[in-house]
Amino acid sequence: MKYYFEKTVDYSFDEAVEKVTEELKKEGFGVLTEIDVQATLKKKLDIDFRKYQILGACNPPFAHKALLAENKIGAMLPCNVIVQELDNGKTEVAAVDPVASMQAVENDKLGGVASEIRSKLEKVIENL
Repeated sequence: MKYYFEKTVDYSFDEAVEKVTEELKKEGFGVLTEIDVQATLKKKLDIDFRKYQILGACNPPFAHKALLAENKIGAMLPCNVIVQELDNGKTEVAAVDPVASMQAVENDKLGGVASEIRSKLEKVIENL
């Protein structure tokens, strides 16, 4: 099973970050964290890397449901969405598949929550 959904778009990198953030909001997500991997690798390791950003997305009502069902599920939150510049000048956006990531957690109560979040994240990617 693939652990992510992805789509290659013609948006510039910055446009893709803006568009995915807008689409996440439409589905009830906020972006809690933004990690600029390119800047971090340059600062910490003096490595030049392509534009690559990790957005930590959270949908509070579903996060709450998941935390009620499994008190350690916070170790797997938030849902990460990446935006990365490709060699061909295009940009790729990918989101974690929460159903795939939750398979390791043996808790039937999480299945429904993960499926609902999967549906929302798939819609975000499709709408780009």
